[in-house]
Amino acid sequence: MSEPTFAALVSRWYQENARDLPWRKPGTSAWAILVSEVMLQQTPVVRVLPAWEAWLARWPVPAALAEDTPAEAIRMWGRLGYPRRAVRLRDCAVAIVERHGGEVPDRLDQLLALPGVGTYTARAVAAFAYGQRHPVVDTNVRRVVCRAIAGEPDAGPATRPADLVATEELLPGEPAAAALASAAFMELGAVICTARSPRCAGCPVEPICAWRASGQAAPAGPTRRSQRYAGTDRQVRGLLMAVLREATGPVPRQRLDQVWTDDVQRSRALAGLVTDGLVEPVGEASFRLAGDGPALAAPTLTP
Repeated sequence: MSEPTFAALVSRWYQENARDLPWRKPGTSAWAILVSEVMLQQTPVVRVLPAWEAWLARWPVPAALAEDTPAEAIRMWGRLGYPRRAVRLRDCAVAIVERHGGEVPDRLDQLLALPGVGTYTARAVAAFAYGQRHPVVDTNVRRVVCRAIAGEPDAGPATRPADLVATEELLPGEPAAAALASAAFMELGAVICTARSPRCAGCPVEPICAWRASGQAAPAGPTRRSQRYAGTDRQVRGLLMAVLREATGPVPRQRLDQVWTDDVQRSRALAGLVTDGLVEPVGEASFRLAGDGPALAAPTLTP
């Protein structure tokens, strides 16, 4: 199988079948694409769409977010989950203003140097915002390449350097075509070559797929063990954050004590929020979202 043939088949399918997502529209700014990539991490598209639109309506450029407080970024993040992403995105906006005059950089090394921007996000922005040739590898892309090229049913739980190499070898040499192929590989894994119920009959590379030729079935169980939520510190953190997001001033410790009955677990979750820079103490017995005001003396976080 020639590399251009594989990329051409998937790219042609993508151009005819891709979901109509706003961050894919021509003329979308690099900032808007960066915001979408951060929001889409571990969060379904259907939840990201309204949050992305609201975020950009309020902060259409990095400078607008950089001038606002971390607390407002956390509030705007709402219930998307993993609110540290909101703080990192705001830190990223500050760095873009300070280092790059308010414009999202187009060099991969400069993207990688931004706060909270990792291997995947940097390459995604370089490819989708600036049309560059980089392997953009997420879970969906790894699965497509592993199945179609290597003939294996699953790519495993984590991205390896070999995954970047294998994906880059499939990209066309011309940058714009490579960027299109990167988006196409991702879309194919998201809607056709899914983990448990692949729609092979509708796949553009089914006739040349090494996994289909091998006759192997999809894995019966999840590659990653699903994370329990109910009763975990993550749930307690979410309950505490919900109270703090709705507050217009410092929240007394007694009010936060009402969200969870286990004193030890609640205190541990609150201490974690402070350590993560999402919450700050005010005096000895109150808390607020980070950046809502100057932090005073640290309170006692043990029950």
